[in-house]
Amino acid sequence: MVFDQAHGVSADGRTIKYYHVRKSVGIATGSLIAAVHNAGLVSLTYTASPLAFLNDILGCLSIEGPLLILAMGYPAADAQVPAITRKPLEEIATLL
Repeated sequence: MVFDQAHGVSADGRTIKYYHVRKSVGIATGSLIAAVHNAGLVSLTYTASPLAFLNDILGCLSIEGPLLILAMGYPAADAQVPAITRKPLEEIATLL
């Protein structure tokens, strides 16, 4: 499971604001997924909203927010991946 922390608490009880948390966690999660796939594993993300029930189940702090569940493992021997085509670069970008 992937959580974020929008802020922290200092030793004297003051709130410490963290910046760009969602973007940073998103980039880190993308890197983790790429590494998992590079290692020969597969992954599946689950991003249903709300995921706040996980805080109660896992006993997380109120400052921690669940973003996604990331399941990973080895693919089945007969697993099939759908053939997905991508648009050519010329259709999605203008190069100057």
